[in-house]
Amino acid sequence: MKKVTAKAPANIAFIKYWGKKDEKLRLPANSSISMNLSGACTTTSVEFDKRLAKDEFFIDGESLAVEERDRLSKHLDLIRKKAGLRVFAEVRSKNNFPKGVGIASSASGFAALTMAAAKAAGLGLSEKELSILARLGSGSACRSIPDGFVEWRTGKRSKDSYAYSLFPPEYWDICDLIAVVGEKEKKVSSTEGHALAQSSPFYRARIIGIPKKIREIKKALKDKDFTKFGEVSEREAINMHAVMMTSNPPLYYWSPQTQAVILAVEEWRDSGLEVYFTIDAGPSVHLICKSNGIAKVRKCLSGIMGIKRVIINYPAAGARFLTNGNN
Repeated sequence: MKKVTAKAPANIAFIKYWGKKDEKLRLPANSSISMNLSGACTTTSVEFDKRLAKDEFFIDGESLAVEERDRLSKHLDLIRKKAGLRVFAEVRSKNNFPKGVGIASSASGFAALTMAAAKAAGLGLSEKELSILARLGSGSACRSIPDGFVEWRTGKRSKDSYAYSLFPPEYWDICDLIAVVGEKEKKVSSTEGHALAQSSPFYRARIIGIPKKIREIKKALKDKDFTKFGEVSEREAINMHAVMMTSNPPLYYWSPQTQAVILAVEEWRDSGLEVYFTIDAGPSVHLICKSNGIAKVRKCLSGIMGIKRVIINYPAAGARFLTNGNN
């Protein structure tokens, strides 16, 4: 059977989801708004081969833990069942950014795997169907299927929970600079963290407040109101991490370097540089600025100790098929 290669971006959520109302279906407790990232991608090739006795995975040239292999095989099982296929697959995947540090590697990974495997299995799925299928592998992966700025609706059933594009990548010239402050995988995965969310005394209040923030961020996007957009995104990140830190047991994804960047951003803004931060489930900090502020933000970041590297991202297209290994 033919080998198929797909490339998918990681994404950064401005209105985030933390907690699920259905673990098996990966239905989120709330809707979310995100942007695909041009500089953080996963490229995955899938080939179903009758000669294989089991699924074989080669991810960044490293061996996978049993749990990770099982999770990937179960996702392939969904695709095999849909296609009526009983053949194992060889999967080769590579990331151009570190895994498990708050840059949504599972989002780009499962989006690329879903795109490549579905086509390799002979399925002709719509964007909506691919988004739903990617979500079953990793919730946030559904947001990496459509283009640009994306909304993921929580839905009440599996077929209602999918992501779609609000605006194309070229709609707004903003930038996301990721300050990578550590390259070791986090001790507690996002999947484990989601399961703890409801143990926080602040969880219910967070969920109640999400619809208002969704409306605010969508209006800021429509109006290209960068100040409002940044303020809502920043408050939302702090809110989510407050829930994490007050879960039982508590989750501390921030490192001392994370805190240093946060405090620095506030100082830069006071001095006239309009930049805002957001943070996913990890120590890395995403700095959001207008494209004409990139050089200033990079220069400011160079003065902070402990930053391993800076990844510059613009709004990006969603998952795509590659031909002959080319973008």
